[in-house]
Amino acid sequence: MKFKRKIQPYRAAAGGWGSLEATTRFVFDSKAALKNMRNLLRMNKARGFDCPGCAWGDDNKSTFSFCENGAKAVTWEATRRVVEPAFFAQHSVSTLYQQSDYFLEYQGRLTHPLRYNRDTDHYEPISWDDAFALIASHLQAMDHPDQMELYTSGRASNEASWLYQLFGRVMGTNNFPDCSNMCHEASGSGLKRSIGVGKGTIRLDDFDHADAIFVFGQNPGTNHPRMLHSLRHAADHGARIVTFNTLRERGLERFADPQKPLEVVTSMAGTISSAYYQPNLGGDMAAIRGMVKTLLETHRALIAAGEKGLFDETFINAATQGVEAYLTAVDNTRWDDIVRQSGLSEAQIREAAAIYQSADRVICTWAMGITQHKHSVDTVREIVNLQLLFGQLGKKGAGLCPVRGHSNVQGNRTMGIDEKPSKAFLDALGKHFDFEPPREHGHNTVEALNAMLRDEVKVLIALGGNLAAAAPDSPLTEEALQRCGLTVHISTKLNRSHLVPGHEGLILPTLGRTERDRQATGNQFITVEDSFSMVHASEGVGIPLADTQRSETAIVAGIAHATLGKEKIDWLALADDYNLIRNHIAATIPGFSDFNTKCDLPGGFYLGNAAAELRFNTPSQKAEFSNAALPTSLFPQLGDVEVPFTLQTLRSHDQYNTTIYGLDDRYRGVYGQREVVFIHPDDLQALGFSEGELVDIETLWNDGITRRVSGFKLVPYNIPRGNLAAYYPETNPLVPLSSYGDGSGTPTSKSVPVKLALTAAVPTQRIA
Repeated sequence: MKFKRKIQPYRAAAGGWGSLEATTRFVFDSKAALKNMRNLLRMNKARGFDCPGCAWGDDNKSTFSFCENGAKAVTWEATRRVVEPAFFAQHSVSTLYQQSDYFLEYQGRLTHPLRYNRDTDHYEPISWDDAFALIASHLQAMDHPDQMELYTSGRASNEASWLYQLFGRVMGTNNFPDCSNMCHEASGSGLKRSIGVGKGTIRLDDFDHADAIFVFGQNPGTNHPRMLHSLRHAADHGARIVTFNTLRERGLERFADPQKPLEVVTSMAGTISSAYYQPNLGGDMAAIRGMVKTLLETHRALIAAGEKGLFDETFINAATQGVEAYLTAVDNTRWDDIVRQSGLSEAQIREAAAIYQSADRVICTWAMGITQHKHSVDTVREIVNLQLLFGQLGKKGAGLCPVRGHSNVQGNRTMGIDEKPSKAFLDALGKHFDFEPPREHGHNTVEALNAMLRDEVKVLIALGGNLAAAAPDSPLTEEALQRCGLTVHISTKLNRSHLVPGHEGLILPTLGRTERDRQATGNQFITVEDSFSMVHASEGVGIPLADTQRSETAIVAGIAHATLGKEKIDWLALADDYNLIRNHIAATIPGFSDFNTKCDLPGGFYLGNAAAELRFNTPSQKAEFSNAALPTSLFPQLGDVEVPFTLQTLRSHDQYNTTIYGLDDRYRGVYGQREVVFIHPDDLQALGFSEGELVDIETLWNDGITRRVSGFKLVPYNIPRGNLAAYYPETNPLVPLSSYGDGSGTPTSKSVPVKLALTAAVPTQRIA
């Protein structure tokens, strides 16, 4: 496939005609245009299916409840293209490995269970019974249950995730590495320590009541476009949108609603951000600390003048602990350090503080620009500190809003996909099923990969996802997978992970979110949880492409039945009727009483949030201020080594996580290519390099391993000096497996120390 390569700045607003045109193009390219038009009308609707893309909430008001990237996700899944056994007979695994990630998934839907034949280097058909028997034989041959890793993608349903964790714990392990470990773990860890719950405290309609919304480290125009509707609506009603993001992103500047005809056909667009600040990568904590330092000065000046201070002393005294130690830490933080680390001027930080001060109700929202640094947990807690000082919890239009990635990544964690489960959860599970669950903490994703590299893992089962492409340090990750005795991938489409199988490998084809799931008791629906703790039903409408595809729930049940039998749990009966699974969920997880009945509620039901009700499940039973100092360096492992540039990996607009829908990044002006690196024009000039030249990007690290990617085109961009950005998974080889967040274990994909050099020869690119 050939693509027209060009770099051409995008002048229009986000959304608008460009979004409508791209949506139409993807619908027709699916080869199932009418089917997908009907699908889109049912997406995010009652008795329809939940978007398989992001976890943004549904407003249940719009005629069309989908965005451009949601439409891409649906049409990418609901394609007529199929990858049948004949395809694998024609193409060896080694040959397929040379293809691009885009090429692999573009081939279409997997339809048959497949087993890797190491002698021929081809995948070959296998029956479902034989596949389950093979998995069971490997599991039963393990010396210990912890020789199994149960990886999970955030797109798995509540029902499949709950059944999956039950299987693992009955087997005897808490090894549940998942995609959240690599993305938003710092949010959960930081929030739990500060307010006792690892979820956001607001509901979607709080955006309608906020006076100011502070947006940290995220690009909703690409990663969760429906959020732009909420931000635009809030801005239109007078809320100040204050953005802190290293790159200048079009979606955070101007947005034309593609569902409003006048905005599609004219140049009308609404302003999103009223203030836009571009901190250095990893500099958000310093910027927030500077805001607090400014506000503390004003607070003390008012009190000294005999007036009421700025801070909500009633809230602080009644509901929090540790404010004195925190304010001492603020006093001890020098402005020179704040300015140097944040990359913002003192005037800019004071300006942002003034906007915060003028607002009665403030929402702080963030995503992976905050959570993929070494000090991410402290940064999340610094955001909480700011909100606690002003009592911005427990009232309408105010609170904390971490924006999750995949559409059920939050639900997965609620269902028990957690390597560090709570005692209460394990107690409830053990009592309900009369067994003793394992109590020792299991592996997160980085720990699981390291265990594989030590040859301590016999079996990896991946419920969705694309671990080889998603994880850091790609060569090491691929080696880790290949060291496993058996790798099992439950997937809708071919991906990179399938091409680095263990000593034995299976691909098990599963149904997608858009497809009808018919079991012995009839059509089934599943449930998901969004970023606002709303749980709602999702029921596929499309006819599956092949009767050899099975639902994730049925596949998990089949594995469990083959391995454990039905003496303690009738796994196959649960797969026959998902209502039975939901009854068990209701009996073991708080907030899910009358689960099946609540699934009939229009728009779903709210799980509740203790912190939003000012009940804090912390050791002190109060919200706890943190008093961490600013980090002295993003890279303490490097000592005094000079770091020329800090790189962040990010998505393009034609991408969702590791799924590459196309080779364009419209809003950043990149077309037909992905091997690009964004750089400040002055840095380009200082290096003596020219726009469009190809460079090698090499990581500076302390373990003697050379990490380098070659042939990346230099693209001048509005980004602070000393900062770079490039797409993943192409730059995942640069992220050291040993570089991860303190207290989160999340790879530091937004702060990679690198240097640049001109590419000596044009590298060979994977075939698009």
